[in-house]
Amino acid sequence: MQRELTPERLEFLEKDYQRGFIKFCGFQVAKIEMGLFESTLKIGENHKTQDNFIHAGLIATMSDHTAGYAAYTLVADDVRILTIEFKINFLKPAYGNALKCKSEIISQGKQIIVAQSTVFDIRDTHEKMVSKSTITLMALHAEKLATKNR
Repeated sequence: MQRELTPERLEFLEKDYQRGFIKFCGFQVAKIEMGLFESTLKIGENHKTQDNFIHAGLIATMSDHTAGYAAYTLVADDVRILTIEFKINFLKPAYGNALKCKSEIISQGKQIIVAQSTVFDIRDTHEKMVSKSTITLMALHAEKLATKNR
């Protein structure tokens, strides 16, 4: 298990978080601590539905991905995190100019980690909670994951 968040690990997590599809979405790292990860997103027209709300799939992706990186703060460098179950409750439509996601680890076993993510809709001068989710994650050594993909 990861004992502390070294400057190198923090730098790795920040860069790794913002790759691929997540870079396309525009998510940014806001805060990293042991067992906690926060992200933000400035909303553009491409994030909205036909009814001008922020797309629920975007909120779900933010919840899941940020939870995975909260888990990464607790594991060794050679461990990979995979989502194995995901449950989200959408509490109200989001329509503000930004989103903020706060993910915290609520249970950690040797292989199974459970996180809770809360997404807030930033509406000018205030924020509203728009979703709450529980994400179950699996920690696997990178070598085992590589073997399974062959």
